[in-house]
Amino acid sequence: MIEAIILGIVQGLTEFLPISSSAHIRFVGEFLDGANDPGARFTAITQIGTELAVLLYFRKDIAAILRSWFGQTIQRKELFGEAKSQARMGWLIIIGSIPIVVLGYLGSDIIENNLRSLWLIATTLIVFGVILGFADTYGKKVRTLDQLSTRHGILYGAAQALALMPGVSRSGATIAMGRFLGYTREAALRYSFLLALPAVFGSGFYQLQGALSSSDSSNLFSLGETAVATGIAFVVGYLVIAWLLKFVSTKSFMPFIIYRVTLGTVILILLATGVIAA
Repeated sequence: MIEAIILGIVQGLTEFLPISSSAHIRFVGEFLDGANDPGARFTAITQIGTELAVLLYFRKDIAAILRSWFGQTIQRKELFGEAKSQARMGWLIIIGSIPIVVLGYLGSDIIENNLRSLWLIATTLIVFGVILGFADTYGKKVRTLDQLSTRHGILYGAAQALALMPGVSRSGATIAMGRFLGYTREAALRYSFLLALPAVFGSGFYQLQGALSSSDSSNLFSLGETAVATGIAFVVGYLVIAWLLKFVSTKSFMPFIIYRVTLGTVILILLATGVIAA
C-alpha cells in the first residue's frame, strides 16, 4: 500500500508536466520491493485520477463545449459566436483523438509488453526533451485556441499518439507540436489538457474493465491499492494543473527540458553499470 501511495503521488506530479508520467512510474518501480514494473495497466488506471482532476478544473469549459457540441450536432441548432467556437472545439478534440485511439487499439500488446524497456524510455526522455526545447525556443507565440484549425487538430492528435511510447510524454509531445505550429504556451498547454480526456479515459476504463474481469494474480498491485493510488493522483494532479498554468504564463519549459535530459542520462548510466535492469 505504501508503494501504491508513492506511485500515486508520482503519477499526480508528472502526468501534466512534460516529463512523462509513464516513464517515472516505470523507473520508480525499479526501486520498489522486488524491483518490479508496476505495468501499463496500473499506469492507465491511475491516469483516470489525473484526468478527473482535469474534468474538475476545466468543468466550466468542458460543460460549455459539450453543451454547444450537442446543440449543434444532435439538436441541429444554429450557433453563433462563442457557442459556435465551442462546438468546433468539440469536433477538434474528437478528430485529434482518432490517431491515439486507433494506434492504441491496434498496438495494445506491443505497448504493454515491448515498449517498457528502460533503455528505450531513457532515450526517448532525452530525444523528445531536446525536441521540446527546440520547439519552445524557436516556435512562434502568436496563435490562440480560437485559431485552431482542423489540420492543426490532426497534427496535435498525431503528436499525442507518440505518447503511447513511455518516455515521450503526452503533454510534452502535444505542447511541442503546438509550439512548432505557433501557439502560445498557455494555448498549447490548455489544448493538451482537453485533448487527453477521451484517450486517457478510454484507455483507463478499458484497463479497469480488464482488471475487474481478470483472474490474473501477476499484477503487482491489487484493485484496492490501485484505487488508493488513483485517488491520490487526482488530488496531486489538481494542484499541479493550477500551478502549471500559472508557471507557463511567465516562464518557459526549459526547467523540464533540463530535467528530462538529466533523468534520461542518469537512467542510461544506471543501466550501463548494472544498478538497475532494463
